[in-house]
Amino acid sequence: MTTALDADGIVRPTADAGRRDALLFPPEVQNHAANLAVLPDGTLACVWFAGTQEGVPDISVWFSRREGDAWSEPVRLSDDPGRSEQNPVLNVRASGEVWLLWTSQHAGNQDTARVLRRVSTDGGRTWGATDVLVPETDAGGVFVRQPMVTLPSGRILLPVFHCVRIDGRKWVGDRDYSGVMISDDDGASWREVTVPESTGCVHMNIGRLSDGQLVALYRSRWADHVYRSVSDDDGETWSAPEPTDLPNNNSSVQFVVLDGDRLALVYNESSRADATERRLSLYDEIDDDGIAETQGTVEESAPLTDGDPRQAFWGAPRAPMTLALSDDRGVTWPRRRNLEEGDGYCLSNNSRDGLNREFSYPSIVADGTTLHVAFTRFRQAIEYCELTPEWLS
Repeated sequence: MTTALDADGIVRPTADAGRRDALLFPPEVQNHAANLAVLPDGTLACVWFAGTQEGVPDISVWFSRREGDAWSEPVRLSDDPGRSEQNPVLNVRASGEVWLLWTSQHAGNQDTARVLRRVSTDGGRTWGATDVLVPETDAGGVFVRQPMVTLPSGRILLPVFHCVRIDGRKWVGDRDYSGVMISDDDGASWREVTVPESTGCVHMNIGRLSDGQLVALYRSRWADHVYRSVSDDDGETWSAPEPTDLPNNNSSVQFVVLDGDRLALVYNESSRADATERRLSLYDEIDDDGIAETQGTVEESAPLTDGDPRQAFWGAPRAPMTLALSDDRGVTWPRRRNLEEGDGYCLSNNSRDGLNREFSYPSIVADGTTLHVAFTRFRQAIEYCELTPEWLS
């Protein structure tokens, strides 16, 4: 197990056979929301957001590449002085282009988010200009977290979730829902299909099985379970998400499809049932003196009037970080092993004072029989794990 003092990007063996770890260079005080991808030349890349604190305009997207047994010093790929830029994800196209997508919002107001894009034609060495891929809508913000999926037909599926704007209330996520942007012309135009009955189900992560069925797993705003739905028509329609036996703490999950349609998922084995306290503030704003101040609280939100009593639950522990395997298309997950353990304290986003102890927002990719996993460590650095079949067995 690594510590924050080892954040030099070097991949080192651990005490666990078949596992090697690294902490990537932290360019800023807060580092969060990693996503991994295998680039066209076969090297591994990681993107995440870093800055003073989530929601602050100095939050930007950063990029690092693994070269041998060392991760490179990160480089900044976005820099909007008026918006917080979050949730980056790399997408490698069949043409060899690499698309970087991320969200851009005002402060902690996710209902103002839009999805931006930059394209690299040289494997991530240089990047083109920024454009708006999915604009903010009249109903609220649009967010991404998970990679696109390209089907054998060439169709592109981009999972998104909508941060719904409710008049008279500050956004807290109570009515967020999922959809899929579809392109049949290599990204020149897009249309959206909505996942039915998906209120509260976000961070939709799609995987394609060998018979063409699409499986999606979701984070739950209710902090109860990981949810699951399927599509049998290339994403045109989706079943309503249903809870699995896996807990969820209103934090991100990600899975990858392995040989034989086995699924490998990284997530927090935790839910609201494990919370001894509930987080009051969703975002902390930094004032001119560098002090965190609360922007708003769940309890201060005006009551909803649509007849649905559910509210998003924030503050459930973000630990342990767990890897689980499924042999039945994600219906059950009998094999589970923790990557990191701890109390998962996340009642504040404050990284300046080192208050946060979460392991969260995992990403996973497969390269042959080796799994690569990255996730947030205490909101101070991105932790990376290389896992071979020896560790998995």
